[in-house]
Amino acid sequence: MEYCIDTIIAFFNTNLGDLLNYPFDSSKRIFIGYLLGSVVLALPVYFASQKVAQAAPASVSGFVSFLLPKQVFLAPSAKLDYQLLVLNKLIKAALFAPLMLTMVPVALSVSSALESLFGGALMLDASPWLVMSLFTILLFILDDFTRFLLHYILHKVPWLWQFHKVHHSATVLTPFTIYRTHPVESYLYGCRMALSQGLAVGIGYALFGPTLKMYDVLGANVFVFAFNVLGANLRHSHIWLSWGDKLEKWFISPAQHQVHHSAAIEHRDTNLGSALAIWDRALGCLIMASSVRKLTLGVGKFTGHNSLWGIYSDPFVQIYRRIQQRLLQLWRKVSPS
Repeated sequence: MEYCIDTIIAFFNTNLGDLLNYPFDSSKRIFIGYLLGSVVLALPVYFASQKVAQAAPASVSGFVSFLLPKQVFLAPSAKLDYQLLVLNKLIKAALFAPLMLTMVPVALSVSSALESLFGGALMLDASPWLVMSLFTILLFILDDFTRFLLHYILHKVPWLWQFHKVHHSATVLTPFTIYRTHPVESYLYGCRMALSQGLAVGIGYALFGPTLKMYDVLGANVFVFAFNVLGANLRHSHIWLSWGDKLEKWFISPAQHQVHHSAAIEHRDTNLGSALAIWDRALGCLIMASSVRKLTLGVGKFTGHNSLWGIYSDPFVQIYRRIQQRLLQLWRKVSPS
């Protein structure tokens, strides 16, 4: 009994300690460096809004109120996001960590398959800087594409949409909305990361051998670091920052992602990319921020995710009802009239 209590206490201490370390971990979206980058980018938006509204002169207190409005950060939707950050961390560690796909077996399988295909490792003769550059780019491209692909699938497969709808049910956006996910979706994204990294490492190993390195900043891929510093946290915010039509054909702006969170059905399956807009453009689901004039967030009149219980249970309820409905339709087709 005492051992079980000690194990539980150690579990909570470890995972809650990890949460407290998020602002100092460059692999997390709410890393303090990324948050500061978003604050800097919010400054010109604040000055522009003051000018348009012909409001009181810009001030530090005015900027703080603009950046952290109570009606956003203390909204019921935002409060749920804060709770989900903690609870999902514990659920993932307790239930999904043992089942999570890991990068190493994927990398070994990919490198073995390529070596079999080419009759051994290619071991291309390239300078260290070129190997690092190619590997860094490969990691970034595969990560961004697989994020887009899974996001696309979550929107297009009806039963998976029920889990992803948790994220879209947010009626206000804050940097913590990134953690507003159902544990099932979190598990899928965890496996996606293992697949993308394993694929990149497996390809890199087969081409260049075991001495693979990437260009990084504080341990994060240099491209991912740049993406996060350049306003990634504004994607989930009330601050409208567009890159302009020309850049938005190539890179998803914070404003474009806010359009993706629109309650309007015509916006829901658009701007699915993370950093690069080329995947959306290829599939015809890219929308420029300039084409949207009014934005309402959420999933319309749906209220099933207004509580933690609803967030965790509703996807399973909806899937059950969908299966029940399909079975009833099938029964009506095959049963005698």
